Amino acid sequence: MGPSPGAGALVSPAVRAVVCRELGPLDHVVIEERPTPVPGPGQVVVDVRAMGVNYVDGLICQGRYQMKPATPYVPGGELAGVVSALSDDVTRVHVGDRVMAMTGFGAFAEQVLVSGTSLEPVPADLGFGQAAAFIQSYSTAWFTLTRRISVHEGEWVLVLGAGGGIGLASVDVAVALGARVIAAASTPEKLEAARSMGATATIAYEDEDLKTRARDISGGGVDVVVDPVGGRHSEPALRALRKFGRLCVIGFASGPIATVPLNQVLLNNRTVVGVDWGMWAMGDLDGNRELLTELVDLVEQGRLHPTAPHERPLDEAVAVMAGLLDRSLAGKVVLVP
Repeated sequence: MGPSPGAGALVSPAVRAVVCRELGPLDHVVIEERPTPVPGPGQVVVDVRAMGVNYVDGLICQGRYQMKPATPYVPGGELAGVVSALSDDVTRVHVGDRVMAMTGFGAFAEQVLVSGTSLEPVPADLGFGQAAAFIQSYSTAWFTLTRRISVHEGEWVLVLGAGGGIGLASVDVAVALGARVIAAASTPEKLEAARSMGATATIAYEDEDLKTRARDISGGGVDVVVDPVGGRHSEPALRALRKFGRLCVIGFASGPIATVPLNQVLLNNRTVVGVDWGMWAMGDLDGNRELLTELVDLVEQGRLHPTAPHERPLDEAVAVMAGLLDRSLAGKVVLVP
């Protein structure tokens, strides 16, 4: 079945894309022109308006992630834009629709081929930047706090790395679930972002004792820790849990993989829970679609509040990934064509 081009589609014979030529230092990542994509069966061409950038994108480019794609490849796992062409057998979307999608790879380009089944409509109240930065962070947070564990109204949730994309989404989700949130981060800017998302209290964990402050604020210990940071903050966060508390391990943004004293798990009946939303989503497409539908409904109800991300041009993809890797960037960042 042939493609159906739409009004407003890009007409240049080539599109600009970020390309990782070789796994390793980020100076192997360049901007190239590639042929304009043409949809095959079941495929849609999206004119990309914004591309979400995540910590993991830089890790993959550097060859520091368990998933090592063949090179050259186009990084980027989430995008938002407008359908500009589609195969005749695609009926879920139409030319001109505002859509968002997780792509795995390939999102850092002006136009992207996407499976028609993976596209979701952008909620009316979200801009393209918000939509492009929404799926991975909010799906991870929602998966953590509703699928891997259950958070009950009034519980204390300590969020590490609370100024980053997953951290801010976790604050927003935990508040929506009725929890009281303590946001821990490294800079005043990141803590202020977490407060604006609804955090009850904050801890500057580079300057304050994380365990002691979290226990003091929560009146004896927190119920849940959301940890996308790892490293030296994981053990004091574990010790900040009250009995029967749950530590959710999402990632290791600080670099080293944390080691924790298991006696602290055993003696207080605590639980350590691993969270890998991405692998789950790839293996349970129906379950992930249900999860994303729940999130979109919450946005439309006004219960979740995705922030407008910082916008940077496509040419600055390397600088943005480097800033996420060294944790100098706060909040979410998107690339725009």
